[in-house]
Amino acid sequence: MSNPFSTPGTNPQPVPRSGGDDTVSVIVPYKNPKALLAYYLGIGAMLPFIGAFPGLAAFILGILGLKERKRRPEIHGSVHAWIGIVLGGGFGMLWAMLTVIVIIAIVAG
Repeated sequence: MSNPFSTPGTNPQPVPRSGGDDTVSVIVPYKNPKALLAYYLGIGAMLPFIGAFPGLAAFILGILGLKERKRRPEIHGSVHAWIGIVLGGGFGMLWAMLTVIVIIAIVAG
């Protein structure tokens, strides 16, 4: 069965995509792995007490991801990097301080 909207004698060609997979790379910035890893480690930083370690890594990788995004704007990932910086830095410091307080309380107790 032929296409009723095509001109007789022509072979329709697919329209080339201009940006490739731009939509996917905006949602999941796989071209900026530092920002993506900072995001996941920032989420992991919310785990009580052990979150201090992924929090530090998320903070550092978030900064590196932002630098990479600034250097190459086409790779996206600034939101993921900022989430890693905020969650990683905030929860990382929180759990580190609470860990120190608990250790001091145990030693002094």
